[in-house]
Amino acid sequence: MEFEGKVPQIHETAFIAPGARIIGDVTIGPKASVWYNCVLRGDIHKIEVGARSNVQDGSVFHVEGPRPDTDGEPTIIGEDCVIGHMAVVHGCQLSDRAFVGMGAVAMDGSRIAAGGMLGAGALLSPNKHIGEGEIWIGRPAKYYRTLDEAQIAKIRFQTERYCKLAQKHLAQIHG
Repeated sequence: MEFEGKVPQIHETAFIAPGARIIGDVTIGPKASVWYNCVLRGDIHKIEVGARSNVQDGSVFHVEGPRPDTDGEPTIIGEDCVIGHMAVVHGCQLSDRAFVGMGAVAMDGSRIAAGGMLGAGALLSPNKHIGEGEIWIGRPAKYYRTLDEAQIAKIRFQTERYCKLAQKHLAQIHG
């Protein structure tokens, strides 16, 4: 949906599930997927979803708009990221291969470095930063440990699986 002259830019290879709402200044990259009942509302700042990243069912993305003390906070998702079901991502930035678990919340100004993980149900407070390859869990989220090679491989697997699954859903819808 257009909002105040801003029209979502969705790559032709991206999958947007029926029922997802993409509003305003939103860019969806190649082979990215936005699943059923997600809301990405770029009405007061921009949202970007990088190539092959997946935003799973029921997730909500929003932004922090400009205020007298700041230019606001866009929501920027790198490439090959996994956003679990029912996550809330608000005015934060995820580097490539970052992971946000099911039901997790990432708040304004927070950052997740390359390969970092916010565990299921966790709450990443404003302006907190998860380092490269770190896992943070809890409410509020705190450092737990560093990902091992098996977990890194699992994130890659999830990204690849969602790219393939998106193509199957697309074929089913357009059957």
